[in-house]
Amino acid sequence: MRTGVVDTLANEASALKAAQALRIDVNQQTPQTEAGPSTISTLVAHYKLKELAGDRNGRKAFSTRSAYECNLENWVLPRWGDHQLNQVKPVAVEEWLDSIKRVKGTRAKIRNLMSALFTHVMRYEWVDRNPIKLVRQSAKRERIPDVLELVEIQLLLRKLAIRERTLVLLDAGTGLRVSELLALRWQDVDFGSLELNVTRSIWHQVVGNCKTEASAKPVPLDTYMAEDLLRWRRQSAYPSDDDYLFASETMRGKQPYWPDNLMKRHIQPVAKAIGIHKKIGWHTFRHSFGTLLKANGEDVKTVQEHRSGGRGHK
Repeated sequence: MRTGVVDTLANEASALKAAQALRIDVNQQTPQTEAGPSTISTLVAHYKLKELAGDRNGRKAFSTRSAYECNLENWVLPRWGDHQLNQVKPVAVEEWLDSIKRVKGTRAKIRNLMSALFTHVMRYEWVDRNPIKLVRQSAKRERIPDVLELVEIQLLLRKLAIRERTLVLLDAGTGLRVSELLALRWQDVDFGSLELNVTRSIWHQVVGNCKTEASAKPVPLDTYMAEDLLRWRRQSAYPSDDDYLFASETMRGKQPYWPDNLMKRHIQPVAKAIGIHKKIGWHTFRHSFGTLLKANGEDVKTVQEHRSGGRGHK
């Protein structure tokens, strides 16, 4: 039985852990089953094999699996890898989390991942309790995210080129994640019924499932957003049904633009040039538009007022 190609196994220890995980997985079906993983490192290997290795059942998006892998390798294994499962105590974990110099949200994700590990081992009936359930870790925000005022959104849209303006307007007006927007192809836009058929997301240029089941459903498209999309489609070098809405010319349309590149090179500099010094990211537009709708009852047409023609990017 293969444990993985050579370049995925960092060293001999990694290979041994992977082999042990496979052995445990095979033996669980036999009458003389093993007691299961003895250490956290072996548990992590089994968890990766059953829950993260390509996620054959599609339960986790690629971005989620990547984040889990990162937190396991950078935080959980260095501190707890050599510990026996029964040596992991709630208070010790809590004190360790408090010592990590990261925001509360990150520490909460690490805590929840450790809890998932013990839930995993409980599913296989190798242990009967999850000590992480007793670990206290707040996920409360340490700072309130910046929200753009209506006039700031209008000014930014007026100054952005058509590609970025269309993407920002969709981000703000639909509430979709940028990973879901960039995975859209023209065939996913139903101009007749004014809907976006969201069925996938893309992260680090890997296409996969949407982050949540709720995301994978038709999203209403405002008439004015549809007009912007048609205007962009007429200027795009990749307007065919099979093309991405925001296909990268550098990659000859084979993949969409990288969201960080668009934000750092084309959106943030424009915002700074027009006097917006707030910390702007893709989530900013979702937060801003939702807040504005609740506070002012404004619609997409209001946000689009005074739009300029804009120019596409070469």
